Parts: sequence; structure tokens; C-alpha cells
Amino acid sequence: MEERRGNNKGETSMWVMEEETAVDWRGRPSNPNKHGGMRAAAFVLGLQAFEIMGIAAVGNNLITYVINEMHFSLSKSANIVTNFVGTIFLLALLGGYLSDSYLGSYWTMLIFGFVELSGFILLSVQAHLPQLKPTKCNMVIDGEQCLEAKGVKALIFFVALYLVALGSGCVKPNMIAHGADQFNIQNNPSHSKKLSTYFNAAYFAFSMGELIALTILVWIQTHAGMDVGFGLSAAAMALGLISMVSGTLYYRNKPPQGSIFTPIAQVFVAAIVKRKQICPSNSNPQVLNGNRVPNSSVSASHLYPESGNVLHTQRFRFLDKACIKVQDGSNTKESPWRLCTVTQVEQVKILISVIPIFACTIVFNTILAQLQTFSVQQGSAMDTQLTKSFHIPPASLQSIPYIMLIFIVPLYDKFFVPFARKMTGHESGISPLHRIGSGLFLATFSMIAAALMEQKRRDSALDSGEIISIFWITPQFLIFGLSEMLTAVGLIEFFYKQSLKGMQAFLTAITYCSYSFGFYFSSVLVSVVNKITSASSKGGWLSDNDLNKDRLDNFYWLLAVLSFLNFLNYLFWARWHSHNSSPPGTAQNEAVEGGLSHYSLTKLSKDVGDVP
Repeated sequence: MEERRGNNKGETSMWVMEEETAVDWRGRPSNPNKHGGMRAAAFVLGLQAFEIMGIAAVGNNLITYVINEMHFSLSKSANIVTNFVGTIFLLALLGGYLSDSYLGSYWTMLIFGFVELSGFILLSVQAHLPQLKPTKCNMVIDGEQCLEAKGVKALIFFVALYLVALGSGCVKPNMIAHGADQFNIQNNPSHSKKLSTYFNAAYFAFSMGELIALTILVWIQTHAGMDVGFGLSAAAMALGLISMVSGTLYYRNKPPQGSIFTPIAQVFVAAIVKRKQICPSNSNPQVLNGNRVPNSSVSASHLYPESGNVLHTQRFRFLDKACIKVQDGSNTKESPWRLCTVTQVEQVKILISVIPIFACTIVFNTILAQLQTFSVQQGSAMDTQLTKSFHIPPASLQSIPYIMLIFIVPLYDKFFVPFARKMTGHESGISPLHRIGSGLFLATFSMIAAALMEQKRRDSALDSGEIISIFWITPQFLIFGLSEMLTAVGLIEFFYKQSLKGMQAFLTAITYCSYSFGFYFSSVLVSVVNKITSASSKGGWLSDNDLNKDRLDNFYWLLAVLSFLNFLNYLFWARWHSHNSSPPGTAQNEAVEGGLSHYSLTKLSKDVGDVP
């Protein structure tokens, strides 16, 4: 370490800062030779695989349980599922805030992991005891005679469900952030490539967990009962917690920094207080508190906001007023609520600038909501027989993309990334922005495939009484699986590399909010479409419990149009972000101008603008 200090003075401060903010399990400075790296991250990947295994087995077959056991209608059941999943991802913000501000990632995962485990256990108990459920009946045959769960029975169900939501929501962002924290990308150049590999490995662990949940666990739910299925979800969560705790001695832990919102609030307050000040020109940057004059030789390490050294940019110049030093001749020190540093202001700018990218993934997750609700019901209306004695559970349809992805993700990381890296120079092969855009583009074709298939299924059922094979539904899941691999991993990598100092978990949590808003938007969209289309004499598109009477194909076409418009909107904001994320005259800005002046999905250019 002494040799590193002697080589580069600027690098010394970065190294010391990193050592001060990374500690072992006893709170002592972490040792790069003992702590962190892929070995430590592997234990977190174990938690991720088991946690998603448990939550996916519940979430992806929940609509069947809610309809058949709790006796809610199809549209209400779909909304219960989407609201549940949406709440999980919205609560990710709480998990990120508690982690960065007070608890740290490790303790947040441990505490809320047990909350999630308790929810799984309560669900299993309710599913096992008949007195905690409505009287058995067939929703299709008995119809209105089936009474939905109310009173104490409904209360127990929703308490259990939202204990799972609270636990899972707070655990999710910390799994990603804690795993990524094991890589010291500021001071170890090789860790930058390893971080990219970790994000792909995290999605591989996610895919494996989903695959096991949607095949083995869903099959057990279907044949042994939901009580056994929920119990296995609890067992999977317990195994995940064991995996996480097993890596305690190897983790690099970033301690909480206190309230993460205070520095952000100070910038807005100071900017408003000094709103009458005139922003300085580029030729007079000295009036800005803590400003570093940009030059083309700035080390790449100083371009990471996590490092605490961020160069001044020209975007959102109103906020620059927060760091204007009052030139009144006195040496009076101004309050931090009246004078902020350039770094502090730039970090707030980073937070604002990523919001449009985040917003562009909401419609994408609305499509995901359909694959977990209506597409499962589509499968129920199709021929599920694989052999004479084996029928495919409709909820297992969602395993189709993950079967593909457990092969594609390793191939992507092993072959495509090194190949693309040679062409673009980007450590991830292609930039996160390009990866997100590719996924959003493919999502449109998933809905087109779904609409065409539903039209064929419905016409066959009404015209000839034929029930087509469940394998006709495969294309929409395959296309979306590839789309999700690109978009989900790209979004997490993009946000983590944008992370403000001490806000890694919270910034990662914002990516999960996209899922939340997507699922909530799905609930709103279903209700609005039903209300508008119910005005016609033929009834609403989604108003009946019988898909042969509904027009689900029209709903899918609507989503395909929304998806394509959303993709065009994303292209605009991705280009805007790339051209406004760097200070003028820096090496970073030159790379942005050269590599992203013409944003397209077919051009694999190095998007240095993704890394502030």
C-alpha cells in the first residue's frame, strides 16, 4: 500500500477513502487480500438464488391460489398479485434507505430476511388449515355461490402476504448492492471487469432460482398442495439466510453514512436561498465552493461519484447557486444549508438525470406483469398435457425463458462480452444504456407474439371448439426472457455505477421501483381498459372470468403499441443523458461525444457517459 501511495498523490486519497469506508465484520478496516472479491460475492449470490426461489414460487402461482382458495374474481385476483409484487419493489426504497443510512447492507438483509421467512411460514399455516380459508368450491362451475375470503381469513392472508412483501422488498436491493460492494472498482482496475461479471452472475443466480421455483416448486404446489409449496418457500429462504451468514468473515462492508437525504435537501434549500445569485461563467469557476477545474488528464477514478470527487458540469445550472461563495470580504463560514460543495451539487444532478432512464422501464415492467397474471390464465385455457400422465402447470410457463437464460447468460459473459469489449473498449462489452435499449426494443415483439397467439387460441376455441397446445404460448415468454436479461441487468449496472457516495443500496432500490410502478400501472391500465371498453354492447375486454368471452388479444396489442412508443421515448432520453453527463473539456466528455453522438442499437460504441 505504501508503494501505491508513493506513485500517485491523487490516488492516495482515493485509496485511503476506500479503506475508511470498507470494514470487516468486526468494524476494522478491510484487508484487500482477505475481504471482498468474487469469493465473498458468491455467498450473496446464494442468498439471491434461494430468496428468488421462495418468492417466485409464491408470486408466480399466487393468482391460482387467490382464485381457487380465496375465491376472488379474475380481475380482482390479477390486481391482488400485481399490487403485491408492486409493493415488494416499492418497499425496496425503504430497504435501501435503512441500509445506507442506519443499518448497513448486511444487517438489513439479515433482519428483513427473517421478516420474509415469517411471512412464508404464516402463508403455509393458512393454506394448511381449512378453518382459515373459505369453503371449497369451483369458481368456474359454482360462480357466484363461491364466497370470497373476508374478515379474519382475509386479514391473515394479507398480513402474511405483506410480511413477505416487506421482507423481500428490503432484502432485494441490498443483495445486489452488497455483492457489488465486494469489488473495489476505484483502486483495482481488474475489479471493474469482475463487477460486470458479477452482475451477469447475479442474473444467472436469479434465473436458476426462478427456474427451480417455476418447475419443481410450482409442480409440488399443484400436486401436493399450496401449504407444502409455501412451506418449501420458507425452507428456501432459510437456506438463503444460511448462505449469507456463512460469508460473514469474507465481506467488505460499507458502514452507514447517516441520513442520505440530508445532503440532498441541503442542495435544494441552498439553491432556493441563493436563487437571486447569478451562476458563474465557465471562465470564472473559482467562486464555486470546492470546485475542481476540469482537464483532459483527470484520472478516471475521479469520475466516479462514489469516490467523493465529481467534476462540475453545466446541466441543471440552477443548482449551482447552492455552491456559490458569498464574496463579502468577511471570513464568516456559511451554514451547510446555505453553502454546499460542487461535489454535493453534482451528486444531486446525477440523481435527477437518471430519473428519465428509470421512467422508461415502467412500461417494460407492465408487460412483465401480464406474463405473471393473464398469460398464466391463458395457459390454463390451453391443452397442458405433455404425456398421458403428465400435465404442465400453467404457472410453470414462466420457466421457459429461464431454461434458455441459464445457457445464454454464461455464453453472453464468456464469449459476447470479451468480443464486444475488443470492439468498443467498454468493460461490459456494450454500455448499460445500449443494453437497456435493446431489451426495451425486444419487449414490443413479446406482446406482438402474445396478441397473435391469443387470437389464434380464442378463434380455435370459439370456431371449432379446439383447445390448442400450451406450447403455442412459448414465443412470448422466450422473447421477453431475452429482453429482461438485457434490460434488468443493464439497469442495475447503470444505476450502481451512477451511485452517489454512500447511496449504493438506495440507488439500486430505485431500479426495483420500476417494477413496482410497472405492476401498479398494470392494475390501473386493466381497470381503465375495462371501464372504457365495457361501454360497448359486447362488454369489456377483461371484464369476464372466461378468456373466450374476453378480448385479451386486443389488450396485448395495446401494450405492444405502448411498448414501442416507450422505446422511442427511451432513445431520446438515453441520447440526452449521454450528452449531458460529463463536464466539457474532459476526457470523459470527449469519449461521450465520440462514442455516442449517434445513438443506435446496432452500433456498439463505448458509452463512457454511463460512468460519471
